[in-house]
Amino acid sequence: MKRQTRKQLKTDKFAQEVNETVSFLSEHRAESIRYGVIALAVAVLIGGYFLYNRHQATVREAALTEALRIDDAIIGPADTATNKAFPNQQAKDKARAKAFSDLYTKYHGTTEGSVGGIYMAADFADKGDYAKAETIYKDVADSAPKVYATQAELALAEVYAAEGKTAEAKKILQGYIDHPTELVSSDAARLYLANILSSSDPKEALSLAQPLTTSSHVYISKEALNVTSRVGMSSSGK
Repeated sequence: MKRQTRKQLKTDKFAQEVNETVSFLSEHRAESIRYGVIALAVAVLIGGYFLYNRHQATVREAALTEALRIDDAIIGPADTATNKAFPNQQAKDKARAKAFSDLYTKYHGTTEGSVGGIYMAADFADKGDYAKAETIYKDVADSAPKVYATQAELALAEVYAAEGKTAEAKKILQGYIDHPTELVSSDAARLYLANILSSSDPKEALSLAQPLTTSSHVYISKEALNVTSRVGMSSSGK
């Protein structure tokens, strides 16, 4: 997973709001008293349920914050005012792996669990263990909140490409090209696919990227120019 993607994960805001209203109406005083008692009991139960959920959300957020602190930790003798410290890289890597694994397994399907899964899969991909990365990305894509499911699916396309499963990678991105979402536009999906194909199929990469060099969206046009330039340099060097 690209370093920029990890940075975006760290800067996302996780906010959860709950609003519940319980009301009872009754024509008769006796019924009003009876239903009033029931309503009070229900309100207490509902309040307890949402307090529990809020507590659980706070626990998850704290676990994610700690995992990200470990990810940003320095190698040194002691913690600083801004950074956690580990005596060596091995100790940091061990703590980091456990923190993200715990997030993924304990809070599966939540925002925090999804972030943990994406970090784990990215680490496996970085180490060349594409099979494990593929398994986790697929799971996150199927179980995560939409924004993280999308991110996992795009990362899965990269893993497929790295494994030589070009058809599978193209299938994912073609889905976004044909059916863009509020998170991934058709042009962004084309550009993503062009990036993936820039080495394995430079001709198709160019056919996807070149029309985007005149896009009105600065980011799209800039990245499209980067792809066409990279593919052109690669082709001229052969």
